[in-house]
Amino acid sequence: MTDKSHDFEKAKENILEFFSTFYYENDDGNKIFPYVDQIQKIAERQQVGLYVNLDDVFDHDPGLVDDIRQNAYRYHRLFADVADELIQQHLNGSQPPVRDALDAFIFQRVYMDQIQKESEAQAGTAAEAGNDIKKKYPPDLLRRFEVIFKDRSTEKCLSVRELKAFHVGRLVSISGVVIRATEVKPAASVITYTCDTCGCETYQPIKGPSFIPPLNCPSKDCIETKAHGRLQPQVRGSKFVKYQEIRVQETSDQVPVGGVPRAISVNVYGECTRSCSPGDEVQITGVLLPLVHNGFRQLIGGLSADCKTSVNLNDRFFKAIVTLAFGCGLLKRYFQSNGDYEIDGELTDEEINLIAQENFYDLLARSIAPEIYGHLDVKKSLLLALVGGVDKLANGMKIRGCINILLMGDPGVAKSQLLSYVDRLAMRSQYTTGRGSSGVGLTAAVMKDPVTGEMTLEGGALVLADQGICCIDEFDKMMDSDRTAIHEVMEQQTISIAKAGIMTTLNARVSVIAAANPAFGRYNSQRSIEQNDKPDKENDKSLAEHVTFVHMNLHEPEIEGVKPLSMETVRKYIAICKREQPVLDEKLKDRLVDVYVELRKEARTNKDSTYTSPRTLLALIRMSTALARLRLADRVNESDIEEAIRLLDACKTSLRSEQKMQRAQISPVERAFAVIRDLYEASKTIDTPGVLLETAITKCIGKGIPKETLEKCVEEYSANGVLMVDSKQRIIFTT
Repeated sequence: MTDKSHDFEKAKENILEFFSTFYYENDDGNKIFPYVDQIQKIAERQQVGLYVNLDDVFDHDPGLVDDIRQNAYRYHRLFADVADELIQQHLNGSQPPVRDALDAFIFQRVYMDQIQKESEAQAGTAAEAGNDIKKKYPPDLLRRFEVIFKDRSTEKCLSVRELKAFHVGRLVSISGVVIRATEVKPAASVITYTCDTCGCETYQPIKGPSFIPPLNCPSKDCIETKAHGRLQPQVRGSKFVKYQEIRVQETSDQVPVGGVPRAISVNVYGECTRSCSPGDEVQITGVLLPLVHNGFRQLIGGLSADCKTSVNLNDRFFKAIVTLAFGCGLLKRYFQSNGDYEIDGELTDEEINLIAQENFYDLLARSIAPEIYGHLDVKKSLLLALVGGVDKLANGMKIRGCINILLMGDPGVAKSQLLSYVDRLAMRSQYTTGRGSSGVGLTAAVMKDPVTGEMTLEGGALVLADQGICCIDEFDKMMDSDRTAIHEVMEQQTISIAKAGIMTTLNARVSVIAAANPAFGRYNSQRSIEQNDKPDKENDKSLAEHVTFVHMNLHEPEIEGVKPLSMETVRKYIAICKREQPVLDEKLKDRLVDVYVELRKEARTNKDSTYTSPRTLLALIRMSTALARLRLADRVNESDIEEAIRLLDACKTSLRSEQKMQRAQISPVERAFAVIRDLYEASKTIDTPGVLLETAITKCIGKGIPKETLEKCVEEYSANGVLMVDSKQRIIFTT
């Protein structure tokens, strides 16, 4: 025991030497003592956190870093004790410049104890009159700062599932996504009790998330007289710190195939609170500790782990007493709340030369999912959605800049692969499917706080993807009630909640990229394989060569002699583009007005092909500003507007060509199916949607379609699994 204490005393001497002697030289060659400066600011109440960089400790003594990592909780207290001594030396008996209610309480107690000690010394009854009076108070009660470590830059960051029993009590760094953050509440650090019999004060330092208050007074007077005085808590003499609990879950790339994402609770105290929001991808450095249960849960927890210690190692929590970045509190965030990205380093000269080409726009678009052949206009649209337009805020009115995209196409055209790539490319994103998500899972759910028992909100996919991208696959498979939950998000960028007495509005500034199959899409059995899938020799040859090259070389080929950019390069460039805030020139106003009027005129002429509304004009403006951001320009020029018009026209052209083909090749069976479909859509307003077979026959005969054709249509579509006829002779769609 003596040797161990001696080792910790040597460690304190080493820490004192580190605080006092460590320095670095600035550009002028002057010596800067960072920790002496920090301690001076803490003594003068100008700073709360004492930030210790473990890289600096390693330069001073590599062995001390190993000791910190192996016994982080103890060395965290040793650093605080040494800092206390240096602060007292700096004050030299004087009072700090800023005083609060707790300062007045402590000053009064120390003053009264000093008078009592002096009177006892004069009477000769004091055993040790020269002792420091402040030693009777817990250090946490007198301490007005907290030690915050910054982990070494060379240390590996673990995932939640990589935390093992070996890491208990050690300093480790984990990464993940914040899925829940509670409100910041006061947590007791030191509780002061007053005896109702003898008036003696007792102090109880709180070291964990729970504690058991003492019942009887431990003072000498109460023990001798056997008075068993009751202790009453004294709130004004106690010390409280800010406390917050966050829930961190593994990111999608950390979860193995077929696995379920794991999560862990992180207890955050003091200046580390309010450092993150749900949806932030973070790195946290802290100490993994077992959770000790009290009361009835102590019995259950002890039986499941260790009956002697009553510690359940299956229930664990992560105490974040350290940080990764100076000045930012708890964690290092890859994404800031104002929409700016934090990227690891700027673009290199080589990357700038690759991007700074005449056709950089096509190069960036081809670099999105380069393993997928073609779909250049679709990739350009996804690139604009990643960059986004510019939000307009004025006098409480908001015009969104996020671009929403719906990819509509037959199965097997790489819609899901495009969404998956965008999910991996975006700095902040969420990926879900229509059948695997609900309205509550997309917006927000009401949960009970495990600490306070209060009802709290836990954000869904759209809230977690705030200032990012939310990819929804199989959009057509969603229930209508769930799909309507995202309408407010897509336009107003907010989620209004009125549940369980909670009425609030959450931010959901997110771009929604969805993929869906066409309604009533099917394989036409009346046509041959060539008619259902029209071959094209040149296109098929290029596609086959592209696919075979990817499978043989495990990377995408060069397109037109240009190698696609890496995902990291594209991500860095998008982060730089999002910093720009381009505006529209006054001279481009007339061009936009003319385009909108022309689109409205075309929509009136071709009523069955397209629909143009004021939102179409806003979409053109958003795409134009996104294109200006890609050029890193501060103003939108005419070429940006022309490209936005071209993309919009390309979208409508794909619809027109499909509709023309359908009108040219429609058969009597398809005409009968169209009649059934229209009747079925009209019947959805009633409780039991469906079309009576007799009603369909009457309607078809009225349009010149024989009864035999209708029966043949029902037979073919029933075989394809599109519709069925129930026992009541009603036609019901199954898809």
